Amino acid sequence: VEVAISAGESVSDLLLQMKEKALAAADAGLDTTSRAALADEFASLKGQITKAVSNAEFNGSNMLKQAGNTVQSLANADATSRITVAAQTLTLSALSIAASTITTKTLASTAIGAVNAAITEVSSKLSALGTGAKALNGHLNFVGKLQDTIDAGVGNLVDADLAKESAKLQALQTKQQLGVQALSIANQSSSILLGLFR
Repeated sequence: VEVAISAGESVSDLLLQMKEKALAAADAGLDTTSRAALADEFASLKGQITKAVSNAEFNGSNMLKQAGNTVQSLANADATSRITVAAQTLTLSALSIAASTITTKTLASTAIGAVNAAITEVSSKLSALGTGAKALNGHLNFVGKLQDTIDAGVGNLVDADLAKESAKLQALQTKQQLGVQALSIANQSSSILLGLFR
C-alpha cells in the first residue's frame, strides 16, 4: 500500500506539471515551435505516469494498474473479519487523459479540463489508499501490543509454575533429609542398646 501511495504521489506531481504545460500551450500568442516543444513535454509526462503506475509493484502486486490487486489482511484470530484496501486504478485511460494533447490552443484548453479532473480523481484515490494504509498500520500496532501482552502473560505463568515446582522440590528434599536423619537416629539407639548387653 505504501508503494502504491508513493507512486500515486508521483502521478499527482506529474499531473501538476502537465497542467503547467497545458496552461502555457493555451496561450494564443504562442508560436508553433514553442507549442510543439510543450506538446512533446506533455507527451513525455504522460509516459512517465505510465511508468510510475507500472513500476508501483511490490511482491508481485500492483494496486494502481488496470485490474490491480486488492490488499486484504486478517482482522481477527478466527479469520472471519478482514481489513481490505481496494486497488485504485491510475492509468492514463482510467484518468481520461490518454488521448489528451496540447498541439493546438483548443486542444490545450480541453486538456486543462481533463488534467484538472484527473488531479481531483488522483487526490480522491490517494485519500482512499491513505485511509487503508492507516487502518492496516493501526491494526499492525494493535496486534503487536496484543502479542507482547500474551507473551508477558505466558512468561508470568511459566515463572509462577517454576516457582511452585521449585518449592515442591525443596520440600521433598527436606523430607528426604529428615527421613535419613530419623533412620540414623533410630539405628544409633539400637547400637546403644546392644552396647549395654556387652
